[in-house]
Amino acid sequence: MIKSQLLRPSSYDGGVTTETAADGPARRSYPKGVRRRQQILDSVIALLAQRGVDRASLRTVGEAIGVSHSALRHYFSSRDELLVEAYRTHEGQAAGDGPSADSSAVGVIIEAAERNRSIPGLVELYATLSTDALQEQHGLTREFVRGRFRSLRATLAGLIAEEQRARAGQAGAAGQAGAAGIDPMDAAALVIAASDGLQIQWLLDPDAVDVGRSLAILDRLLAGSTRPEAI
Repeated sequence: MIKSQLLRPSSYDGGVTTETAADGPARRSYPKGVRRRQQILDSVIALLAQRGVDRASLRTVGEAIGVSHSALRHYFSSRDELLVEAYRTHEGQAAGDGPSADSSAVGVIIEAAERNRSIPGLVELYATLSTDALQEQHGLTREFVRGRFRSLRATLAGLIAEEQRARAGQAGAAGQAGAAGIDPMDAAALVIAASDGLQIQWLLDPDAVDVGRSLAILDRLLAGSTRPEAI
């Protein structure tokens, strides 16, 4: 998980907010309904952060947060929609918790990985959505995850391209060859794959895997790339 996408632990208090996810599903809403929907989402995020997503159905989630099954179905037509909107909202709320100004593409993910240590339940939610997206019956989840990957690859590729231009300029000033040698989109896909895989390993064996330390190795490898033939 990346970008500015993970909430600080203190944010999971289930508080009511009048904001909605910027790119949520289009539907006609009234102020009271919008507030209620957001309150439910905040409570669901808090629940998933603490307990994870295992055996989470609309009915069990409703019971846990004190909302009737019919009320939950009024706002979310399926388990998939609830989980997708919970994660989408979580990312939207975390947008203000941005990375350091001088972070590299991998550095942005490392910062997020450090925040993840205190919210394994939401890392588990992300992994569950990614797995569900591989199955045809989870069409809504597939579209969300695929769109998120596309957006994330583009964002990271932009950062990587900027880093390559900066290194090329430094190499030129020093009279050295400055060819970057790696396509930014390919590098972005690699960074995402490394991050996701490491986080799954961390969920399964947290004492044996340090996501940030492993990603730091990738950061050094990308920073040291110079020519295509060196790959």
